[in-house]
Amino acid sequence: MRLAALDQRYTSSRRALVDALLAARRPVAMPEILGVAAGVPQSSAYRNLTVLCEAGVARRLAGTDDVGRFELAEDLSGNHHHHHVMCSSCGLVADVGASPALERSLAEAARVASDETGFEVSAHRIDMMGLCPTCRAAQA
Repeated sequence: MRLAALDQRYTSSRRALVDALLAARRPVAMPEILGVAAGVPQSSAYRNLTVLCEAGVARRLAGTDDVGRFELAEDLSGNHHHHHVMCSSCGLVADVGASPALERSLAEAARVASDETGFEVSAHRIDMMGLCPTCRAAQA
């Protein structure tokens, strides 16, 4: 339905990309996606992921490096609302849940931001940076 709203079809390539994102269960870079969706050419994968992002099926995350990572939209993945931790050394991105207290505080911050700016805040995200266990061990 989301793709149809953009006059796009749910092609076999797009299905393979969605399946790869679903299997990953975390934000993944193109090489990881292509490792699972092996029949999808890289150039086609980028074009199709762009369409999937425009349709709200997937979203692109900018990490601490120049590599874009992709994940399914929260409401399609079965995951609850979450945020991300990102390794500032290797670029690994992992999902982290948010506590109810944090979400209440963010809702209040969104209300204040809306009052101050006139924006209608419809979503939020938090990306935390640090070192993953592998990079921490390598630096020790």
